[in-house]
Amino acid sequence: MSRKLFVNLPVKELDRSVQFFTALGFSFNAHFTDETATCMIVSESSFVMLLTEEKFRQFTPKQLCDTTRATEVLVCLSAESRAEVDQLVAKAVAAGGSLYKEPIDFGFMYGHSFQDPDGHQWEVMFMEPEAIPQ
Repeated sequence: MSRKLFVNLPVKELDRSVQFFTALGFSFNAHFTDETATCMIVSESSFVMLLTEEKFRQFTPKQLCDTTRATEVLVCLSAESRAEVDQLVAKAVAAGGSLYKEPIDFGFMYGHSFQDPDGHQWEVMFMEPEAIPQ
């Protein structure tokens, strides 16, 4: 069975988040979008549900993470090249995100990171194809 992945993230301003991720090249599923939530399409089997904080609270009894003080999750996206890693991070910064650490280079693997406007941390990673076990 092939599984789908749905990452759920609380956001303060849904429209701002949609504009930010649209600037990074992502699209959204209109069937799962309203004034409280949207479904960002990452791939055929991976999605990010951006939920207003009020909507997100319906799914958990716990307090929401203050992303200015703590890390709730690291979301990692793959890239097809080192250049694509840097391009996506640059787009994120230009769209209102911010850097939160320096790039990492392990030779066979290269990554860089950004925070979205809500402080969620996103990693963008490229791994040399020959380094991936078959």
